[in-house]
Amino acid sequence: MKLINNNKWGSHKVWFSYSLTIKSFLISAFIMAGVYMPLGAQEAQFTRPSWWFGAAAGANFNFYEGSTMELNSELTVPTVFHKGNGIGLYIAPLVEYYKPDTRLGLMLQAGYDSRKGAFDQVNTPCNCPADLSTDLSYISFEPSLRFAPFKSSFYLYAGPRFAYNLTKSFTYQQGNNPAYPEQVIIAPEVKGDFSNMNEIQISGQIGAGVDIPLSSQDHQTQFVLSPFVSFQPYFGQLPRSIETWNITTIRAGAAIKLGRGRKIETTPRATLPEVVVVTGPEVKFSVNAPGNVQSEVKVKEVFPIRNYVFFDLESTEIPDRYVLLKKEQVKEFREDNLDSYSSKNLSGRSDRQMNVYYNILNILGDRMVKNPNAGITLVGSSEKGPADGRKMAESIKTYLVNVFGISGSRITTEGRTKPVIASEQPGGTLELVLLREGDRRVSIESNSPALLMEFQSGPNAPLKPVELIVVPEAPVESYVAFESKGAEEAYTSWSLELRDEKGVVQNYGPYTEEKVSIPTKTILGTRPEGDYKVTMTGQTKDGKTVKKEATTHVVLWTPAKTEEAMRFSVIYEFNESSAIKIYDKYLTEVVMPKIPVNAKVVIRGYTDIIGDETNNKELALARANDVKGILEKALSKAGRSDVKFEVYGVGEDQKTAPFANKFPEERFYNRTVIIDVLPVK
Repeated sequence: MKLINNNKWGSHKVWFSYSLTIKSFLISAFIMAGVYMPLGAQEAQFTRPSWWFGAAAGANFNFYEGSTMELNSELTVPTVFHKGNGIGLYIAPLVEYYKPDTRLGLMLQAGYDSRKGAFDQVNTPCNCPADLSTDLSYISFEPSLRFAPFKSSFYLYAGPRFAYNLTKSFTYQQGNNPAYPEQVIIAPEVKGDFSNMNEIQISGQIGAGVDIPLSSQDHQTQFVLSPFVSFQPYFGQLPRSIETWNITTIRAGAAIKLGRGRKIETTPRATLPEVVVVTGPEVKFSVNAPGNVQSEVKVKEVFPIRNYVFFDLESTEIPDRYVLLKKEQVKEFREDNLDSYSSKNLSGRSDRQMNVYYNILNILGDRMVKNPNAGITLVGSSEKGPADGRKMAESIKTYLVNVFGISGSRITTEGRTKPVIASEQPGGTLELVLLREGDRRVSIESNSPALLMEFQSGPNAPLKPVELIVVPEAPVESYVAFESKGAEEAYTSWSLELRDEKGVVQNYGPYTEEKVSIPTKTILGTRPEGDYKVTMTGQTKDGKTVKKEATTHVVLWTPAKTEEAMRFSVIYEFNESSAIKIYDKYLTEVVMPKIPVNAKVVIRGYTDIIGDETNNKELALARANDVKGILEKALSKAGRSDVKFEVYGVGEDQKTAPFANKFPEERFYNRTVIIDVLPVK
């Protein structure tokens, strides 16, 4: 019988079949992931589990490359084997951990891993066909990082593979020369074990899978079927320490997993604010309008005076947003009535506090008149050089001399290219315009105690602050919160319509984020309270309109009555989280002694808008904790432990920042920590 060698074509057919199978599996996995992704918005009695346990089973499609000739010390075949392929069994228990609706998780599989296969047939020197098949298997330990890019059921995974060799047998058969079909087979089948095997392999893998629920979230124990496919390249997968035989594997299979969810609390707590919820197939809409006690409050605020005057780019004239008096107005000027001398360019937020700052030159001139021995140095910093900076300083000197009648000998002027504490750093590339605006300024320096903050001295000390009686603004926690949970995935945008009991309609939006907070004053105006019908209108990604309704009662926020509340501020330099040294003594010797017994101290940290929003929030919290640490240390030295602290890192949030960010002085004042001292009720 004549033997015909068709192994090359046969190998191509097998590889084509494997490729088609794997491609089909991948396409199916992506389709299933797309179909299942929207299902997470359904109502449930139990949460999705974080821990999953189960087992995985699949087929290893093994592909051989390299060269193999010396099978062991007793058998070296006459012709080198190069290519081959085969299918082996993979079965392993598994454990997974990932929190629902997150991207990252961990996976671990450890089990039986077969890398069996057969080499393509070769011809020996006698023109005899030779075949070599293998039965390799391992115990594999495969930890992986799990990544769900869409926070959905579809996931990718990758990690190392640690394998310990279990079996290493082979079967070798040499046939007869096909030219002599009637010849009796003279070479019997040879079985044995490969020598020089690597007992341990360290390689890697990357794969993809999709979780298909087999049970709903109405059950605490939930089951998931997870088809998967992975690719394990030949790197690190050399079975032997001799020759060049290596194995590349594509694995396809499925895992069955189970986990236990946590029961969702459905009973409302009496202590929570009223929450009215309207549910839909994809989005949960809720309104949270906190109750409030109406009262009047007066807070004594110590407002710091930043000893900088900022100049517009390309100009050496004092900007018109600063309040400049006429000579005849000087005798009537008083620090305790600055509302009579208002800036024309207030940006609308914390007007009264910023108006104090915009009177800095008048406050300085008045204090120098009352303290004839006080002297100052004006240091102008300009990106154009010291000469331009000195011109800026001279314009302020001219104003103080001509309007307040200050002797020119009491005022020294200097020029610099950069201020001592500069915002723009060498090599910086981001937001340079804002940074340069902050560096183009005149610093007011003095060694006269009459002009400076308590317990401070030296040219870098801030000017003495101004005391104000102010009404605090509503905190974020008093806002009415509207939440459309799931809207980011379900809607392109959503908007709100609020209709009160008189039929007056207000519209807000459109929004793309899931949660929006609106101050009660924005909704009510001057009304003390009101009932509202709220309609949320969402635009779906396929062009449809969805409406959900809720009702709520809104009460105008007014702060709790506090007779002797006090507010202090600490100002930070750009990108700094440690308090300026001079403030350490101020907090310790001025602020701490004024904190009453059993008081509550609320500390809020803020930043300007320069820089990354996340980093700014962390920086703000670091600043607030810095102040808390200084006060706690001072209280401890005084033998006190009666004060309760609340610390918040607000960051750059422009809805709640103390000041706007239009001008450099507003950005400098936003680099602050505000300390509210509230005595016990």
